[in-house]
Amino acid sequence: MNEREVIRHRHIEGLSLFFDTVDYRTPHFHPEWELLWVVDGEMTVSCDAKHHLVKEGNVLLFSPLKLHEFQKTKQSCTFLCLQVSPELLQIDRRETVDDIFPEDYGVDLGKVRQDMKRLMSNYLGKEAYYELVCIAGTCQLFYELLRAMPVRKADQDEMERLRKRSKRLESLIDYVDENYMQKIRLSDFAEKEQCSLHYMSHFVKEALNQTFQDYVCSVRLEHACRLIAAGKERLLDVCEESGFSDYRYFSQAFKKHFGMTPEQYKNELSRPKGLTRVPSSRSSERFYDDEQSREILAGIREYYERGVSQRYAPAAMCLSQLYEEGAGVERNPAKAEELKKLAAAFEEEED
Repeated sequence: MNEREVIRHRHIEGLSLFFDTVDYRTPHFHPEWELLWVVDGEMTVSCDAKHHLVKEGNVLLFSPLKLHEFQKTKQSCTFLCLQVSPELLQIDRRETVDDIFPEDYGVDLGKVRQDMKRLMSNYLGKEAYYELVCIAGTCQLFYELLRAMPVRKADQDEMERLRKRSKRLESLIDYVDENYMQKIRLSDFAEKEQCSLHYMSHFVKEALNQTFQDYVCSVRLEHACRLIAAGKERLLDVCEESGFSDYRYFSQAFKKHFGMTPEQYKNELSRPKGLTRVPSSRSSERFYDDEQSREILAGIREYYERGVSQRYAPAAMCLSQLYEEGAGVERNPAKAEELKKLAAAFEEEED
């Protein structure tokens, strides 16, 4: 099973925009640049052996082939995703950005969010020549992002190492996906890859930021969640079919991983709305058709236009809504004053 992500609902060659609601997304990578705006909830993002808690309003940028993993914290996390190929941007495939947070380099997140809203609106509207508008807007957005962030060009040796690493990681993920319901050992995979156990242990720890057994356990737990969500009644059957031989250990591991016992999870489980796409046997994420996406986009617009933005929305975003509505500050002084007070409240909360 391949963890190289492929989005199949493209309207424009080399460019995709979509909403995604995530409970869990396995470690994966893709050949495109990826820009995310978290519009609801929060999640833990694992990338480059680091864990980051991202919240509503945060914006993240992933370079091509950068391995990353998503895990919700309490409730599901929804984000707007823009994926674009280096070819469309006319960027050398060797160019990469090591950091994932544009705000650390002075990027105006308010403007990025406005640009992404506008792009999504055009993308869903499909008016005449909307492709040109979307491509032009995306290129301008990435021009501003990459001009601000430290871009470097990987040499041929680094690209070759990255390709080999990605291929080996795909093989590892496939191996676990195919064998986690039975006894599984890293030594068997190391032998299959013609590597020493010591090297493979180091590789897994570096790539996934956890031991092989911890990773296998997380795979089994995610499978258990899927069985419970699918209506599997006996939790002992869930335990065995997920690869656990001891129910007590399964229950303890489940609670440690999800913060509740399997019994509590079963009782509290509710099916979310939306369209589900499962790129691997363990990911749990929901995508939306155009009509549902328009509803989400309309909700985002209303949320911001009412001035109920979250605490980390910069003041510039609030004030820019005057111009978006076609009224300058001078022509609407009452609203300008209201937004200034709101922006000041945000800044006080941030401090």
